[in-house]
Amino acid sequence: VFGRSPDDLARLRNRFLGFVFQFHHLLPEFSAIENVMMPGLLQDLGRDEMRERAGSILAEVGLAHRLEHAVGNLSGGERQRVAVARALVLEPALVLADEPTGNLDPSTGEQVADLLLEMNRKHGTTLVVVTHSARMAEKLGRTLVLREGRLTDGEAGSVEGLV
Repeated sequence: VFGRSPDDLARLRNRFLGFVFQFHHLLPEFSAIENVMMPGLLQDLGRDEMRERAGSILAEVGLAHRLEHAVGNLSGGERQRVAVARALVLEPALVLADEPTGNLDPSTGEQVADLLLEMNRKHGTTLVVVTHSARMAEKLGRTLVLREGRLTDGEAGSVEGLV
């Protein structure tokens, strides 16, 4: 990947990766469904196909009743669920989640963490989560800890070859 052009890297990210950030990074001028459609529209997939996919994944994350709402009118938890739907709409091989519950109250954070894991199981997408939340880390299948520049596996000790 290091020899690819910036445009090629952008296409690679769009096609094979999904991203969920601590702050949702939704586009405020668009509705929930339009935000979720965006990755497919960037790939020149048809509007009708993307509207159908986006509506379906938003229903899976419990937002079928909020499709046309402006994202500014959604709660923090709803916005993060839109971000999860956007990350999954193109069925990427890998979803990278950076502190996906960091800006949420504990109860809503727990719901979003459970949703990410449910979507992981249902869609078979590999999920890599970076978190400071011990509660979230406990839910994950494997936990690696970065401490003082060393990556360790909770059970096996130091993972020297990965640093």
